[in-house]
Amino acid sequence: MASKSLQDLKQQVQGAAQEAVTAAGSSAQQVVDQATEAGQKAMDQVAKATQETIDKTANQASETFSGFGKKLGLIR
Repeated sequence: MASKSLQDLKQQVQGAAQEAVTAAGSSAQQVVDQATEAGQKAMDQVAKATQETIDKTANQASETFSGFGKKLGLIR
């Protein structure tokens, strides 16, 4: 009878340990997912800022060359 109780206790402890491992794994995955999402958002912001800078530079260059063309009489 005591052996049956010990066996039941052992199974309960193993079950609880397995649940703890599963919960820890799930929590770790959530942390990884959140870090990945944050990294992606940061990369999106860098890409957007870079594109905006490229667009502004291209516009400024176009305006500058247009101004030169007007001064040289090539553009009216």
